[in-house]
Amino acid sequence: MKRIFTAIFFLLVGISANAQINELGIFLGGSNYIGDVGPTTYIAPKDLSFGILYKWNRSIRHSYRFSYTQAKITSNDLDSDAPSREKRGYRFENEIKELSAGLEFNFFDFNLHESGVQFTPYVHTGLSFLRYDELYVLDGQTKIDKSSYSLAIPMTLGLKTRIADKFVLGLESGVRYSFTDNLDGSNPKNNDFASLKFGNLNSNDWYVFTGVTLTYTFGQNPCYCAE
Repeated sequence: MKRIFTAIFFLLVGISANAQINELGIFLGGSNYIGDVGPTTYIAPKDLSFGILYKWNRSIRHSYRFSYTQAKITSNDLDSDAPSREKRGYRFENEIKELSAGLEFNFFDFNLHESGVQFTPYVHTGLSFLRYDELYVLDGQTKIDKSSYSLAIPMTLGLKTRIADKFVLGLESGVRYSFTDNLDGSNPKNNDFASLKFGNLNSNDWYVFTGVTLTYTFGQNPCYCAE
C-alpha cells in the first residue's frame, strides 16, 4: 500500500506543476455492500473506508477527480430481513482497493477565488479499477481462492463547502456498480467451485463508500474563460 501512495503522490506533484487550481486531500468514512449475502440496504456504512483524492478544477462547475480508496466490506445473512437468508446463515469479509478517475459536476458555481461562503451539491462519476479477493463458500465457511481484479462504475452524490481560505469540506455517498458477482463468494470464477454457486447469478455486486472529504487547495488562479 505504501508503494501505491508514493506513486500517486509523485503523479499528483507532476500534474500540479502546470495545473490551474488543485485540491489534494483525504476521504474517511464507512463502507457497505449489496449482493447475495446479508441485508440489501443501499446506504448503511458500517466498515472502515479511507483514501486520498486529487481534483483539478477545470471550471467553477466541473473538476477532474482521481482517487485511491481502501475499505473492508462485510455482510451476514443473520442481519437480513429475508427468511431464506436468515436460515442459510452465510457471512463473508472482503477487502477492496480501488483506483478511480472521473468527472465531478457542481450544481452551483464554486469559485475558490471569490470571497464569502462557497457551497454546492455535486455529483461524480467515472470508472474505477478494483482489487479484491475471489471467495467461495464451502461447508458454510467462506474461504479465499486468490486475488482478482475488476472494474466498477462510481455514482456519487455529495455536498461541499469551503471552511477556510484553503480548505474544502465535503460529505458524500458513492455507490459502485461492480463488474463482478463474486465480492461475496456466491459466484466464483474458478470452475472447480462451480457447484458451490448460489444466489442470483445474473446480478453483479454493488458496494458503497459514505463519508467526509477534506481537501487543501493550491495552485495558480484559474482563468475560467473560453479557450
